[in-house]
Amino acid sequence: MTGPVSGPAPTDWRRLSPRMLLVHPVQEVVRAAPALLGLLVAGTSSGGKGHLWTLAGVGLTVLFGMLRWFTTTYRISPEHVQVRRGLLNRKVLTVPRDRVRTVDVTSHVLHRVLGLARVEVGTGTSDRRHDSRLKLDALSAAEAANLRVELLHRSPAAQSTVAQSSAAQSPASPVPPPAGSTLAGETELARMRPGWVRFGPFTMSGLVTVGVVGGFVSRLVSEGNIDLDRVGPVRETWRWFSAMSLALEIATVVLVLVVFVGVASTLGYVLAYGNFRLTRHAEGTLHVTRGLLTRRATTIEERRLRGVEVDEPLLLRAVRGARLSAVTTGLRSGQGGQRGGSMLLPPAPRAEAAAVARLVLSHAPGATGPAPLTAPFPEPLTAPLIPHGPAALRRRFTRAFGVHVPILVALLLLWALGEPPLWPWLTAAALLPVTALLAADRYRSLGHALTSGYLVTRWGSLVRRRVVLRCDGVIGWTVERSFFQRRAGLATLTATTAAGGQSYQVRDVELAEALRLATAGTPGLLDPFLQRAGSVSQ
Repeated sequence: MTGPVSGPAPTDWRRLSPRMLLVHPVQEVVRAAPALLGLLVAGTSSGGKGHLWTLAGVGLTVLFGMLRWFTTTYRISPEHVQVRRGLLNRKVLTVPRDRVRTVDVTSHVLHRVLGLARVEVGTGTSDRRHDSRLKLDALSAAEAANLRVELLHRSPAAQSTVAQSSAAQSPASPVPPPAGSTLAGETELARMRPGWVRFGPFTMSGLVTVGVVGGFVSRLVSEGNIDLDRVGPVRETWRWFSAMSLALEIATVVLVLVVFVGVASTLGYVLAYGNFRLTRHAEGTLHVTRGLLTRRATTIEERRLRGVEVDEPLLLRAVRGARLSAVTTGLRSGQGGQRGGSMLLPPAPRAEAAAVARLVLSHAPGATGPAPLTAPFPEPLTAPLIPHGPAALRRRFTRAFGVHVPILVALLLLWALGEPPLWPWLTAAALLPVTALLAADRYRSLGHALTSGYLVTRWGSLVRRRVVLRCDGVIGWTVERSFFQRRAGLATLTATTAAGGQSYQVRDVELAEALRLATAGTPGLLDPFLQRAGSVSQ
């Protein structure tokens, strides 16, 4: 969104912190490291002066990183937030302040050493295009914290707090209070506990580490023309491994992979969620801080909150763990690592997720202002769900075996014709019970409820999800029926909303129940359509 800005005269354009000149060059060199390594290897292997080419590449990369400070400015007016960047292609990004949904404050290790922070403003439009997100990298830590309060806490009291905080700043103390402290006007809802580390191995985030390490080693070996057969430890390890039987080789690989993934997942969990805190601000915002090396702080306006989502991946569910996310307007679910700025609770005990969800929902304001719920507040996270009946159960098994059985028959025919060995067919046959268990678990996960103005829907097996959505946040209903659903008397009801994933489904429910949910969830919305359908049938 560009162009002239109407309204009050904006403030002067401001530059980012000069200390960012020490940050961006380092970041650019790290990003360009594979290309610089390729220049070094290519120049050396061709008999040239590879190190000179590498130094030239490093110099250009550093220069490019420094230019970002000279070409980036920003200003904040009472109506807009603007960022101007670019040298040859000049771009001005303008965001109305009333469109600000979330503010993320992130401090990587180098940022924290220099007392800096990166601010990312989330809006209803900037979150959907990666190249148009409004980011300020980097501001001083104190200025970033004050900017977060200024953009989200718009009441006079909050503005007074910002003014007092800005007046109290001094060069000797540019860093805001530590994450462990509780500021005035904040109520702590949850805090990281040491016992939660036991859920780290079951997040399976270490699989990403395996891929990254494997890719880096492969590229290093390829670019450096390294012959692994000449590396003594590698050669001896491969000789020891090759002397094993096939069964022992498989067991060894599985054991090493499980241990490595478990350790990497636990380490990643601690680094990502160390010092986690969830607090509620008196001005009506939820504030999440987390991270050991990279500190991240996310602020979400409660008036944008439309519900919560509880995710239970299969392994995490086996140890009674879950993670909690916010369903809020202007912030799409699933963005960023570990669901990005929508996360309210990292992998933790399921009971803790339900308790935090209750605290968040019980104080969620209405669309036009605070509207405390009547006591006692119902438990939508633990309320019993309505099952979807035998037709939905048959559909689960039909869809599961409808894929597995044809594959099994095809493998058997190919083996009979003498093409592949027998073991693929035996493996597929042995997995039939697993398919049956998966279908049964998918049916057990199905359920829905309508309680105290909230639509509750649950689905999934490998990742079971339970969404609690405020009915006043639903802007439309869709009833879909495929050919097979019509034969089974089922339908899929979709609640459309401007928050989170934009739509949430109640899958394979009876048609009458789907219409009842839509009618009760939004009274009067479907009456014209139901009356028209009744008159047509008559």
